[in-house]
Amino acid sequence: MYRGNQPAKVDAAGRLKLPEKFRGTVLEIYGPEFYVTSKDGEQAELWPLKEWEKIEVALANTPSSKAKKRLLDATSYYGQEVEMDAQGRLLLPQLLREKAGLKGDVAVMWQETKFVVIPDGRAREKVEANPVTGDDLDALGIPGL
Repeated sequence: MYRGNQPAKVDAAGRLKLPEKFRGTVLEIYGPEFYVTSKDGEQAELWPLKEWEKIEVALANTPSSKAKKRLLDATSYYGQEVEMDAQGRLLLPQLLREKAGLKGDVAVMWQETKFVVIPDGRAREKVEANPVTGDDLDALGIPGL
């Protein structure tokens, strides 16, 4: 299980060194292959390739629609299959790096089946502008939260 925000940096060559706390487990479970993409160009989504392939199967079984086309357009436009190198680095697609401002300090967070990479300042702004509410917790219905 991956927990929390692991601060990281995107180097001048556009490579993200996956935080060590995540790296060993992700390699053990998924291997070094990832699909890096975005639905909106505001953040990168690092999908272990095995998880992204499940999304592809689900999409293949979804009827054609405008929503499906928009999703496929965005995830293809921003997307690139990458492999983690021996130092634990992933090359983020240049187009996505530029659009999302992924350089220097970034937040790396696990969300269900993927990592999300977002500029650190934008992550903080997002969380502060959209705090979790009591209604959110009620809607989730998870005891103890």
